[in-house]
Amino acid sequence: MKIFVLLYNSGTDKEGIHSIEYKGDTIVLMFEDKDDAIRYCGLLEAQDFPAPLPELISMEEIQNFCNKCGYKTRLVEKNFIPKTQEDRLLLTPPSKNLKSECWNPDESNIDNIDINKIKKNLEKLL
Repeated sequence: MKIFVLLYNSGTDKEGIHSIEYKGDTIVLMFEDKDDAIRYCGLLEAQDFPAPLPELISMEEIQNFCNKCGYKTRLVEKNFIPKTQEDRLLLTPPSKNLKSECWNPDESNIDNIDINKIKKNLEKLL
């Protein structure tokens, strides 16, 4: 099965995959629908996150990659409806970001988040 993942700097030496940290786990989102992946990218960009691009890739390839790295995967199905707080992260990005040059959360310095700036950026989408 082919799915969409969010990649940064695709095809370069600095290629990276978008993931979220939740309860100590690193989770890579896999989108069944390209429009959902594009919408999630737009929400990331509106929150001043670096903008990834959706890439079509084999689900098996991503799951193998994640297993090797100790990451978990979550499939965001088409017409997905969240039922829990964790599910909501599959539709709306978290408000904090690990610095891209510091992928280890134990070594990261998460900047103070300016809620008003995020709110203004989200309002621009309307």
